Amino acid sequence: MALKIAIVVHGRFHSFDLARGLIERGNDITLLTNYPRQVAPRFGLPPERLRSFPAHGLLSRAVAATGSAALGRGFEAYGHQLFGRWAAKTLAREQWDAIHCWSGVAEETLRAKFPPRTVRLLMRGSSHISVQRQLLREESARVSAPLDEPSDWIVARERREYDLVDHIVVLSSFAKQSFIDQGIPKDKLSMLSLGVRVDAYRPSAETVAARAARIRRGDPLTVLFVGTLSFRKGMWDLARVIASLDPSRFRFVLVGHVMAEAEAMARALPPEVQVVGKVPQDELPQIYTQGDVFLFPTIEDGFAVVLAQAKAAGLPIITTPNGAGADLVHSDRDGWIVPIRDADAMVARLRWCDANREALAATVEGGAGEIRSRNWTEVAAEFEDIVRARQADRSRGAFAHAG
Repeated sequence: MALKIAIVVHGRFHSFDLARGLIERGNDITLLTNYPRQVAPRFGLPPERLRSFPAHGLLSRAVAATGSAALGRGFEAYGHQLFGRWAAKTLAREQWDAIHCWSGVAEETLRAKFPPRTVRLLMRGSSHISVQRQLLREESARVSAPLDEPSDWIVARERREYDLVDHIVVLSSFAKQSFIDQGIPKDKLSMLSLGVRVDAYRPSAETVAARAARIRRGDPLTVLFVGTLSFRKGMWDLARVIASLDPSRFRFVLVGHVMAEAEAMARALPPEVQVVGKVPQDELPQIYTQGDVFLFPTIEDGFAVVLAQAKAAGLPIITTPNGAGADLVHSDRDGWIVPIRDADAMVARLRWCDANREALAATVEGGAGEIRSRNWTEVAAEFEDIVRARQADRSRGAFAHAG
């Protein structure tokens, strides 16, 4: 039976992909967002599926464009509550099987009255907000630079949301454990590993053959990083890795927006390091074909989609456990997990790759025929299971109460 689900998100994140997968499976999906309705076809969605609050999006972008941290902090409480009130009012006009709301803008919906049958889910895209803030504070002290961390206001608000909601959806085992460590019961948590456009990233036989050939030939290994160049994503360790390795043996290609905090460090990288900057999503598959190894030394992530992209592209991955690495990477089979903040371990693993070219080439060839990441239809099917499990819990609870 099809489900009627509202997805509430103050932006896009992975919500558009999830909505598309759910619609493809025959569900009745409405997306409440601050994106204008006319962008829907760009993401494969019918415009009528969007309920838009574009004024919020315009205000958010205008504030962000100023670059003022103080103005951003000032807008945070106003903007989140403004969007939350709009969403709660819009949702109240209809009946829903489930409301799936992003953390930070959910409190108004969670406090509103809905029929008992309506399952309310909270989407938390990162680790528990208190754990996230602690990791960022530690990183700020390590790199001697101020980092953008969750404010006291948003930490308190999200913690209230965690208490109010029926169920919390997280994106990785790391994120799930962070909630458990903060006292959230296991049965209040579900993990939903995200997907990728597998066909777009899957390497051709020619790409795999070319990658294996240059590895065996002894060409410099192309180490690829894709993502925001920031200290949260491990920029400090990435720079140390680059400085520790022989440029005649390793070529580094860094793709992504450089955060202001990391600009000086990016400028100080050796001239042979290629810093590409941010590229459109449809150009990323071609970027991945150029890599031999994917390095992602993140300090904190809920689920870095670039890991799923690299996996789908058949690249051996070196990453930390503080994201989705432990869920996507099988050590010594298709990559390796190294501790956070351990540049020496990353250097050692890359040197192993250089010294063991045949084993690395065999890893590349052995994984080329696998579907190494799942698609959004599979993610949508698992999300449906989460909703139906919560519906069953509600039914059992109502029956027990009636008895």
